[in-house]
Amino acid sequence: MQNPIFPPGFLWGVSTSAFQIEGATSEGGRGPSIWDTFTATEGKIARGEQANVAADHYHRYPEDIALMAELGVGAYRMSIAWPRIQPDGKGAPNPEGLGFYDKLIDAVCEAGIAPAVTLYHWDTPQAIEDDGGWLSRTTAERFAEYAHILGDRFADRVKLWIPLNEPMVMSIFGYALGEYAPGRTLLLDAIPTAHHQNLAHGLAVQALRAAGATNIGTANNHSPIWPSGDSIASPEDEAAAEWLDALLNRLYADPVLLGTYPEQLHEHLPAGFADDLPTIAQPLDFYGVNYYEPQGVAKPSPGNPLPFDLRPIEGYPMTTNDSPIVPHALRELLLDFHRRYRDKLPPIHITENGCSFADVVAEDGGVHDPERIDFLYGHLVALREAMDAGVDVRGYFCWSLMDNFEWSKGYAPRFGLVHVDYETLRRTPKDSFHWYRKLVRDEQ
Repeated sequence: MQNPIFPPGFLWGVSTSAFQIEGATSEGGRGPSIWDTFTATEGKIARGEQANVAADHYHRYPEDIALMAELGVGAYRMSIAWPRIQPDGKGAPNPEGLGFYDKLIDAVCEAGIAPAVTLYHWDTPQAIEDDGGWLSRTTAERFAEYAHILGDRFADRVKLWIPLNEPMVMSIFGYALGEYAPGRTLLLDAIPTAHHQNLAHGLAVQALRAAGATNIGTANNHSPIWPSGDSIASPEDEAAAEWLDALLNRLYADPVLLGTYPEQLHEHLPAGFADDLPTIAQPLDFYGVNYYEPQGVAKPSPGNPLPFDLRPIEGYPMTTNDSPIVPHALRELLLDFHRRYRDKLPPIHITENGCSFADVVAEDGGVHDPERIDFLYGHLVALREAMDAGVDVRGYFCWSLMDNFEWSKGYAPRFGLVHVDYETLRRTPKDSFHWYRKLVRDEQ
């Protein structure tokens, strides 16, 4: 198959997150996070698995950076663990935590790879959660102080900055449904957590720029919303789709890009939310899109307290993380964003896109994952088609460099280009690693 051709200077990368790969959760002065608490709670994580070791990136990062150098990527999107820097989420920074990320970022730079740093990938310090977490406006202020610490320390080396990863997931899965830490089940009463994360984003952008940081963007998870009634979508199904689109997509993109919120959500937002919108709508250098799948929806069934029913997307192959594989929905999403936000939309980076399969080391020592190669190829074709239709996309980050702790599902879903044996911690590049390596190097 002929790979699509991307323009000169297109940025190729891989993404990871601290809690999913670092391990060493009690080393280096790190404080406990909500995910440490959640994983230690019986019944929350599949098979009772924990992330105390994970892929042990904390100790093995030189090996992992060598793999990235072999891969040939131009950027590495990593996250910094807030509780490593401020164990209680406030106050003076922990020197050991800063020292670890100094070494890590220096090693990435020495490998000729641009560090792309996410400040927050869901690992709230437990002390912050105890004080109200994202239900409290104060958390946004604490986050801005944390952002200034990182900007002041790393602005000379970090090439791309992302304040928060996927605030939608924290609000919906963490506070509305309880499937992720901190495990709250507030349903629509969780919407204030979205506003406080949006405010944290705006305050962090200001703090980073004040510290000398440049090239600041986002990483928001977005999905096309497909009305999927029992037959042809009814007007009620369409109305449910508009509501879900507002909740999953526009609740995060509209305030950042337009300085507004969807009208149907106003009654659920904190009092005085409009006063924060100028702070949230900070000018950005890029807009990060994390894409995995579309979401089906239909009108609410009797007794449902929500204004929609979620429906599965049927008729497509599935990953082992129960995601339908729909490459053309990425093109649809990007074209919709292009139409919706027009000149308010900065250049886009695809900051996450990937898939999980049941990858194993074969008798020949290799890890053969043709499904992942097909997934990446299909999504890159769709991405190139969106670019040809006028969408300004400047980079693509594959999720993920290596297999990792996949939140409530533990270690079973494998998303990596590199296989990790969780008993020995041996790294084995998969066939998709070699495919992506050839793609990246041929494009340069």
